[in-house]
Amino acid sequence: MAVDELDTRILRLLIEQPRTSVREYARILGIARGTLQARIDRMERDGVITGTGPALSPGALGHPVLAFVHIEVTQGHLDDVGDALAQVPEIIEAFSITGGGDLLTRVVARDNGHLEDVIQQLIQLPGVVRTRSEVALRERVPHRLLPLVASLARAPGGSS
Repeated sequence: MAVDELDTRILRLLIEQPRTSVREYARILGIARGTLQARIDRMERDGVITGTGPALSPGALGHPVLAFVHIEVTQGHLDDVGDALAQVPEIIEAFSITGGGDLLTRVVARDNGHLEDVIQQLIQLPGVVRTRSEVALRERVPHRLLPLVASLARAPGGSS
């Protein structure tokens, strides 16, 4: 779905001021509340806006260790392994990938020993051939979307 200049302004405001009311967003943008709500509803329906909940810190929740675990899967078992990964609470994301492995997961743990326990649990899953892990030392660029949203207005064909 293409977003226009007004959508970009709305998205930027939602990112920059997530706790503001729809009424206040409409006032800031200088548009009717109904127009704003219709735009937000459309972007939610189209999958542009995928959530509105709080961003949580695994570290503050007692899981400061972050690792990227590549998982190689027996051919034909990708869906089964993916379903099993969804049952492991320390896995906060998992993606099918190309390249060296079949799945890439983000795993959080209380400490290195706990990480090893989680990896051992993964190795025991039916269909898992092997894993390869990389521990993150420091976050250099936090998860962000504002620069991407800002670039949409500057992209060829953009409204700004």
